[in-house]
Amino acid sequence: MTLWPRYSSPDDIVDIERTPLSERGLPASTYELLCRAARLWPDRTAAAVLANTERWQETVKLTFAELLADVNRMANLLAEIGVGRHDTVALLSPNCQELIPATLAAQAAGIAVPINPGLAQSHIAELLQRSGARVLVAAGPDLDPVVTEAAFSLAKTGLLDHVLLMSPTGQASAAPASRVGSASVDYLRHRAANASSEQFHGVQPGPGDLAALFHTGGTTGTPKLAAHTQANEVADAWMLAANDLPDEDAVYFAALPLFHVNALVVTVLAPLFKGQTVVWSGPRGYRDPALYRVFWKLVEHHRLTAMSAVPTVYATLAATEVNADISSLRHAMVGASPLPAAVRAGFETATGVALIEGYGLTEATCVSVRSFPGATGGSLGCRLPYQEIKAVHVDDAGHWHDVGPGIRGQLVIKGPTVFPGYVTGRGRDGLSLDGLGKLRDGWLDTGDLGQVDEDGIVQLTGRAKDLIIRGGHNIDPAIIEDALLTHPDVTGAAAVGRPDRYAGEVPVAYVTLAAGATTRTEDLIRWADARVGERASSPKSVTVVDQLPVTAVGKLYKLALRADATKVALGEALRETAAVHAVETEIEDGTIVVTVSADEASHAAVKCALDEYGVRWRITQRPARKAER
Repeated sequence: MTLWPRYSSPDDIVDIERTPLSERGLPASTYELLCRAARLWPDRTAAAVLANTERWQETVKLTFAELLADVNRMANLLAEIGVGRHDTVALLSPNCQELIPATLAAQAAGIAVPINPGLAQSHIAELLQRSGARVLVAAGPDLDPVVTEAAFSLAKTGLLDHVLLMSPTGQASAAPASRVGSASVDYLRHRAANASSEQFHGVQPGPGDLAALFHTGGTTGTPKLAAHTQANEVADAWMLAANDLPDEDAVYFAALPLFHVNALVVTVLAPLFKGQTVVWSGPRGYRDPALYRVFWKLVEHHRLTAMSAVPTVYATLAATEVNADISSLRHAMVGASPLPAAVRAGFETATGVALIEGYGLTEATCVSVRSFPGATGGSLGCRLPYQEIKAVHVDDAGHWHDVGPGIRGQLVIKGPTVFPGYVTGRGRDGLSLDGLGKLRDGWLDTGDLGQVDEDGIVQLTGRAKDLIIRGGHNIDPAIIEDALLTHPDVTGAAAVGRPDRYAGEVPVAYVTLAAGATTRTEDLIRWADARVGERASSPKSVTVVDQLPVTAVGKLYKLALRADATKVALGEALRETAAVHAVETEIEDGTIVVTVSADEASHAAVKCALDEYGVRWRITQRPARKAER
């Protein structure tokens, strides 16, 4: 009862919090959490990993005891090659069987630094330098030759001492140890084969030790590194696992990349608490078009109970014929970007499975707010136990003022999942951390606009920060802006998100040009495409304007550009809808609202089209009457 209080609805949170979190008996680290699972359920399947989508019925299985043995071998190897409690281990690979224990081993021996393989090599190099990682666990050539090539290229620059390669799931690739530059190169499983599997012999981590550094969008071209303590990750995972709904027999599906906090916290750590099985997709995860063709059969075959994905995944699944028995699927969690009403309605109608929304930030470990099945639309849900969330008004001097329940403001979060800061460098005493203005007296500034009622129910109304969120993937607009500003004709640039029915948002840019310039927008798109760090960040359009909008104090006013991009997107979406007279956007209290003027006969068609987008809207007609969401 200490570890597992009653928690089946938001009404239980007050009772849960009567017992201090420190008295709940949580494991001290992610390693201790794994040891507990292996002790309680040694022969139960912890992970069942698909080698690829084509062989979706076949998995490579690891019991909890086998997973712990792999983690011990890998952690002992890392300690043997010099990784200590405050040293970092970078991981660069698509998902595979070995990446799961490798990530946990990196957190046991030192500090894990998962990196998106899709980042530009210059950004990867910067993250390695900032974190101080001299050991890189990377995909081998049979798993992802592009990643292997990047790893070797980084090794040649002298950034690395050791490169440990991983094989495709179910394969045992091996090659003689070699060197690239000054770095040793070997296969991880081969090198760790003779290490002790009984226990980790190094210094075990404590609650206050750092567990991982996750990169997140920032204000510069290179992502920022957000530090997580062991206590951060264990607490957030427990808050999710404590919920009564998924029982010990639940089977999770995991297809988000392990460089994403959701994949680690929701589908690795939380299931460890109750000994739940996780079925992992192939290396491409939700990005594999073939997955959707067999998805419902996969649910039936593996008796999947729960899944976690971004809205674009659910939009695709809603349009995919349900051709199997999916009665086992009971919990479908969604987050990372706004959920359009049409996506929710489409998925729930097609499957009969209610979507459970979640809200969180990398800086707050992962999840801070979640809804419950049967919750009405319009809110994100309720805060998780032991996390505080409120709305504040930020005055011109930067001071925060509580606005009270039900009043719109800037959302801030406090509690055991709030991170200790971003990595700003590494000195003789270890990593240097700084909140960089995001932390104030223990409160984290989320950069999001919303309101919180007296019961802790959160409603998100807008985003104060400039990040573009494409299918749950954070895109720093500065990457696009910096690329465009290198063009000799461009004198100013601003990138914003444009609403998109599939991806939630896509990046678009606005530029000013030098007098007499004749550069075409197509040329600017190609220019940016060749210089941004990843394809997902390439702008879908570039609009030339006479001047970029600014505030009264001369700061760039991106909200006006987002409003224009929204107007263009919704105007195109309604172009073929009969009796639509005008599409306009207004900024109301910091939120973009779309107003569509249309004859009453077309209101149903307009509403259907608008519900495909995660935007606020209203429909007007003559004489003025309103149908408003």
